[in-house]
Amino acid sequence: MNRKNILLSAILFPAVMAFGQQYGGMWIPTELNEKEMKDLGMKISAKDIFDPSKPSIKDAVVQFNGGCTAEIISPQGLLLTNHHCGYGIIQGHSSVKNDYLSDGFWAKDMNGELANPGVTVDFIADIKEVTGQVLAGTQNLDDKASQAAINANIEKVKAGFKLEDWQKVVIKPVYYGNKYYAYIIETYKDIRLVGAPPSSIGKFGSDTDNWVWPRHTGDFSMFRIYADKNNKPAEYSKDNIPYKPKYFLPVSIKDKQENDFTFVFGFPGRTTEYLPAIAVEKIMTEIDPAMIGVREVALKTLNEKMRTDNETRIKYASKYASVANYWKKWIGEVEGLKKSDAVGKKKVYEQTLIAKNPNIKPTIDQLNQLYTEQAPYALNRSYYSEVMRNAETLSLANQYLNFMQSYEEGKINDQNLSAFKNRLTSTYKDYSGELDAKVTAQLLALYANKTPEQFLPANFSQLKDADKNLDTVENWSKKSVVTGRGMMNGATAISDIDKVFANPAELIKNLKNDPIIQWTAAIKNTYLTKTEGKYAELQSQIDVLQKKFMAQQMETDKDRKFFPDANSTLRVTYGQVKGSNPKDAVYYGYQTHLAGVMEKYIPGDYEFDVPKKLVNIYNTKDYGIYKDKTGDVPVNFTATNHTTGGNSGSPALDANGNLIGLNFDRQWEGTMSDINFDPRFSRNIMVDTKYILFIVDKYADAKWLLKEMKIVK
Repeated sequence: MNRKNILLSAILFPAVMAFGQQYGGMWIPTELNEKEMKDLGMKISAKDIFDPSKPSIKDAVVQFNGGCTAEIISPQGLLLTNHHCGYGIIQGHSSVKNDYLSDGFWAKDMNGELANPGVTVDFIADIKEVTGQVLAGTQNLDDKASQAAINANIEKVKAGFKLEDWQKVVIKPVYYGNKYYAYIIETYKDIRLVGAPPSSIGKFGSDTDNWVWPRHTGDFSMFRIYADKNNKPAEYSKDNIPYKPKYFLPVSIKDKQENDFTFVFGFPGRTTEYLPAIAVEKIMTEIDPAMIGVREVALKTLNEKMRTDNETRIKYASKYASVANYWKKWIGEVEGLKKSDAVGKKKVYEQTLIAKNPNIKPTIDQLNQLYTEQAPYALNRSYYSEVMRNAETLSLANQYLNFMQSYEEGKINDQNLSAFKNRLTSTYKDYSGELDAKVTAQLLALYANKTPEQFLPANFSQLKDADKNLDTVENWSKKSVVTGRGMMNGATAISDIDKVFANPAELIKNLKNDPIIQWTAAIKNTYLTKTEGKYAELQSQIDVLQKKFMAQQMETDKDRKFFPDANSTLRVTYGQVKGSNPKDAVYYGYQTHLAGVMEKYIPGDYEFDVPKKLVNIYNTKDYGIYKDKTGDVPVNFTATNHTTGGNSGSPALDANGNLIGLNFDRQWEGTMSDINFDPRFSRNIMVDTKYILFIVDKYADAKWLLKEMKIVK
């Protein structure tokens, strides 16, 4: 396979890129930075985007199943989101006979759409600032009393809203508690699967291309919202009808040009843009490197086995991808923070603020002192959490420890015992005790070597040698319930989990003598005693000061347009279609094409296989109206929109509010945007609507869906 990176000479790219946008921003849609949006090319108004009094674009944007974003693209409630957002739902409908993950699924008509009990979408009917009501009477209270008053005020404010039966109100803080907003939410509960491409399209590139550009992934799936006969939310019923939206998005298949304006509307999860310089420095130099280091050891150990054993490769593929996901993200984050000089810029900004307002200096000095004092505890917290998460044997032991505690406190009933056994069964399904013994041996050695003695259990220094640890862990395993080798009650394998729990009192007795349980308990208890409490105490003090620092920034810097950090509420971000120049003499174009899919094609590969039908379409060049000026079908594109987790599935819209893409990832070199957005490097990655409609039309032959849409040519 020819794996071109589409790297061009630096002479094709200006030495200094000109950017119109000063900052990124995840803007509350009632408080948009409309001037800068229009300066960058937006043709519509802020009222066209969000207006509670009449239909607007916000009426087509929903939070999908509590995590991702989705958008309505037809007058019959047709919903578009990412393939990875619908993956678990598609998987739930799949079987050996109907393998929708491998083969894709396309309903032939509405009668063929598949119900999904428990899946929901949330509309935001309105947003109201309620800061004055929430903070009333808190000015002269200490922190604890103030929070109690805020909690009581929130309940009063919520009770004061007049809601329909199908509505609820949620109140959330922003700017570290300096402001509060109320969100009126309408939840629809009958969401049906309409269509999804095969994983070889929807997850093309899988782990290797994750966070990476150039990208060639058709990461989309389609659902439909159903409602009762009055168009109101209802539980699933065969009598429900397709939801008639107040607004739906026209779908544009016009060609894109560099510097075209674009905005993304969705529910971003979490960002921390206003931290002091010292906090960013600790993340960049201590916290991220610690977490990267743990996952690097785990991945290397897994990879050695997966490369030589096909059964292990298949069993651990999903697990490996999960571990690698944030490992890769954190590496990009560290490099991006360094390259954009995030710490240096923040230090300069802090001095600028102090020059304008000397009262800020004591706040920054106290934050510096607290972060310095917290640093060893924060570092141990990072190592501990990552070791316990990535050494599955320790993670399982921790689950058993939680069970033991709950049992001895009399908190175990049939319901939570069943849930606990189900979690164990799910973990054991893809667990190799022999392989994880190697991972655990390595990570115990790393923890012993990287952790100061004050944070280690007694005698833990004997675990500094990974090779010796392997013998030790294997000896533990022979006597351990955790690994399935020290089973009881006649159980012969992990699959006999019911027999293991047949006599809980006897199980508890055995667990207390289990060497893996004993060592895990020692690690955990030492962490809880020496680290967690002190870390939390200092973090509480930091949070109080961060709230003050945030208020001081906003009061002092009158020239800056502030936006609140993401908190999973509805936001608008904007930018321009752009390629990038992440390294010297390296230029990434803003658009990829179907030809690039074929360049990466490896028949039979779990990441880079291509369906035969798509290969045939490519060979015959049966592109129809979906080719662009190059004669090829565009697949993905990048822009300078400020996105994060939760923006998966968000609509990317053009200057006139037409849907032009579906957000699904970020470019690796700009993943620091959660902490420090830099338009030179930060890029979000989107599926082009041309490719989505091309797959629906030419590959899936689902033309009946196209007839529902308003397609802008």
